[in-house]
Amino acid sequence: MISFSVTALVFGVVFLAELPDKTALAGLVLGTRYRASYVFAGVAAAFAVHVALAIAAGSVLTLLPARLVAALTGVLFLAGAAMLLLKGDEGEEEVRKPADQSFWKVSGAGFMLILVAEFGDLTQIMTANLAARYDDPVSVGLGAVLALWAVAGIGILGGRALMRRVPLRLITQVAAVVMLALAGFSLFEAVAP
Repeated sequence: MISFSVTALVFGVVFLAELPDKTALAGLVLGTRYRASYVFAGVAAAFAVHVALAIAAGSVLTLLPARLVAALTGVLFLAGAAMLLLKGDEGEEEVRKPADQSFWKVSGAGFMLILVAEFGDLTQIMTANLAARYDDPVSVGLGAVLALWAVAGIGILGGRALMRRVPLRLITQVAAVVMLALAGFSLFEAVAP
């Protein structure tokens, strides 16, 4: 059964963490060059693969003692918050244009770009942590994949407009505060009697 509260929490955390990331910029670049639906299909497939890998890793973590998992999750959330607060501005990456604009070429380019760029990314690690924390792989996976798809859609269709209205630094700071709160809660669970 799907837990709406877990799905919503995961969606919010992953969405805020991924919005200021290079994925929105990559989606924006691809979306301005190619048909948006083709780009989204490739990007969405790559994110589904990433979430499946993260859920599998998180499910393995649930086999460890609960206090150890809580401590590990708290430390990783702290590291994620630090990464968000300390990372510099990232420029747009060059994306090579496929020779033709067919569905398979464009979606393949989007798939490969995201698959390589996001492997081991902060949100993939966060998804694994959340899967371990809540021991609800379906709810966590659903929240994470919907958040990643939403960011990709925003990036593809309207990233420039959003970034003009909402400062990237504010989005990053909100994501970091949420991660710090999750880290504090996890670390408290690790040491509480």
